Amino acid sequence: MSSTIRENGRGIGEASCNGIVRRMVGLPRSILGGFSRVMGHGINVMGSIGGRRHHPQPLNFQFPQLIPQEPVVVPEEFAFLNSFEQQYGSTHPFFYACNFMEALKIAEDEHKFMFMYLHSPQHPFTTPFCRDTLCSEFVTQFLDANFISWGALADRGEGLQMAATMRAASFPFCAVVAPAAGNSIAVLQQMEGPISPAELVEILQRTMEEQGSAFGGARAKEEEKARAIARAKEEEKIKADRQLREEQDAAYLAALKIDKEKEKLKQLPSGGKAQNPVEVGSNKANYEKFSHTPIQKHNGKAKITPSTIRETQYKQTTNWGKDSQVTQILIRFPSGERREHSFSPTDRIQSIYRYVDSLGLPGVENYKLVSSFPRRVYGVDQMGITLKEAGLHPRASLFLELQ
Repeated sequence: MSSTIRENGRGIGEASCNGIVRRMVGLPRSILGGFSRVMGHGINVMGSIGGRRHHPQPLNFQFPQLIPQEPVVVPEEFAFLNSFEQQYGSTHPFFYACNFMEALKIAEDEHKFMFMYLHSPQHPFTTPFCRDTLCSEFVTQFLDANFISWGALADRGEGLQMAATMRAASFPFCAVVAPAAGNSIAVLQQMEGPISPAELVEILQRTMEEQGSAFGGARAKEEEKARAIARAKEEEKIKADRQLREEQDAAYLAALKIDKEKEKLKQLPSGGKAQNPVEVGSNKANYEKFSHTPIQKHNGKAKITPSTIRETQYKQTTNWGKDSQVTQILIRFPSGERREHSFSPTDRIQSIYRYVDSLGLPGVENYKLVSSFPRRVYGVDQMGITLKEAGLHPRASLFLELQ
């Protein structure tokens, strides 16, 4: 292998992982303080994440309305790409045109390692490395699919600072880095000197396999923590929904009780003594029973036979058995008014709409019926389903929403 893989001595802050360099490097303050967004001529310098990415063209900056002979100052974030593409063209890995800390943050968010390239145009090994290795389709596709790539000129700005921080001894210089705790980065691999496309991809692939598990474990812990938080929120939501349902049931029963009390007041006779609702219903039933009972005449006088009474009582018992299977629907109106009505479980949603329409309430024309919890709209599509199928049996509370 023609390139040099740096394996410095096992000093402070350095460690070896399966023969691949891994050391912690503290970042200078100038790098840490350079977390500024790039503002560049309407170009989306961050590009797109994922897939094959191409840098927008052109990168030659032209500033209109400049004073003649005034030098054009290319922003540092574009200096590397501008210099690289002028000499080697636009076919190359997708280098993020931003400062170092921004690219590191993108790598962290994408759960990828960062591939760093320090470019030294004057070095004799730079041209063959860029032309034959870095710009090859094999290397370009591999880096774009697996890494966040960032490049800089080694003789200026952040490139010069990173060359000193990484202790670059030769060029071309490449490194695989990852975010670390504090103001440091983890150097997972460091390559100096010329290298073929196959060798570069092999080293990067091995670095991903051997170092990915260590950093993947930390990401797994973060993801597990996020899932635990999500589960806690879901349990809290279920508890809140259960409490809301209980409160709604209590409100329904309270409203039902109030309506029954109102009904009792309506049944008070003029003497001021209220009759038991059961007695009232029984008297009414007896009246209807005898009003429809066949009367036999004996010696010119009306006579009700015992068999007729038993037959009528049987019919009444049968009717009470049928009436016990009813669905109580409490309807709340926007005005605060409540109406309760009994339906058969086999009645359809359309029956409730017909009941509301029969009330002839002013302002109630275009409306829809809605259940509070869980919220469900009983509209045109639900007209044909029965109350039991809709989950409204044996009792339910609906709200009338005006449209």
